[in-house]
Amino acid sequence: MVKEIERAGIPVVHICTVTPISLTVGANRIVPAVAIPHPLGNPELSPGDEYELRRKLVDKALRALMTEVDDQTVFDS
Repeated sequence: MVKEIERAGIPVVHICTVTPISLTVGANRIVPAVAIPHPLGNPELSPGDEYELRRKLVDKALRALMTEVDDQTVFDS
């Protein structure tokens, strides 16, 4: 589905917990998530710390969305 949305001219960021799967399906912009049971958070953190974690993931995804890519790119940092 990611490839079809990109083919329509809409950039997509795939936030995922298992990066090799995203690479296999052909996602162009890949942002690694936290963990399989909680991809966009960590229930062990305080609410404030979890907010910061989520905010950093969203910021990273937005930076990836604004980055022009020619090939599959994993945005680790």
